[in-house]
Amino acid sequence: MNWSAITAIYRFEMARFFRTLAQSFISPVLSTSLYFVVFGTAIGSRIQEVEGVSYGAFIVPGLVMLSVVTLSISNASFGIYFPKFLGTIYELLSAPVNFIEIVIGYVGAAATKSLFVGVVILVTSAFFVDLRIEHPLAMATFLVLTCLSFSLLGFIIGIWASNFEQMSLVPQLVVTPLIFLGGTFYSISMLPPLWQTITLFNPVVYLISGFRWSFYGLADVPIMFSLLAILAFTGVCLGIIGWIFKTGWRIRS
Repeated sequence: MNWSAITAIYRFEMARFFRTLAQSFISPVLSTSLYFVVFGTAIGSRIQEVEGVSYGAFIVPGLVMLSVVTLSISNASFGIYFPKFLGTIYELLSAPVNFIEIVIGYVGAAATKSLFVGVVILVTSAFFVDLRIEHPLAMATFLVLTCLSFSLLGFIIGIWASNFEQMSLVPQLVVTPLIFLGGTFYSISMLPPLWQTITLFNPVVYLISGFRWSFYGLADVPIMFSLLAILAFTGVCLGIIGWIFKTGWRIRS
């Protein structure tokens, strides 16, 4: 394993993040505060509690997942697409670096950035609601796996995209709707029976449910299903990336 190459890629990607550290810190704080003002005040005044948890505290796991998922995808997709756009990816491909090291460098940096934002949102939320974490190890596991898996998805999107519009196509038209319809701001038990069944086909439900369970012990689906779902998704992304580098699909175009 060429750790020097991994470190070089990782540090290069993180340097861009630290150049805009203030923006990276202020943006999630403001957006989280706005969510609490809009949802916590407007809707929270009508929905006092959800399964024994105050509505403001109930939506915290969903807010974290919403930000972490979208940022993981955008950070990873931009990180690998930009070298393609500039043509510098040929220098990377001709260097004595294998695809595993490339993936670790880019995905590791994207996941680190998203993890930082997730922690910032958690800290910000503690100022608005009485936040408790019943299973901290499970919370950390789900948070790290989410950052890694969706950074892998973003890496795939960055390779697939041929322009900046395509890079935002999947996150905006597929991922974001799935997150909002996956129980971010509500429990699926609040839905009619038919819609509860339909919602279970949304893979994001398992992610948010497992993450919320680590906070309050509440879950819309069994916790093992949530863990298996995120592990399976990570495995699928790794398999697709391995196939991409094996065939060279879209890497040199």
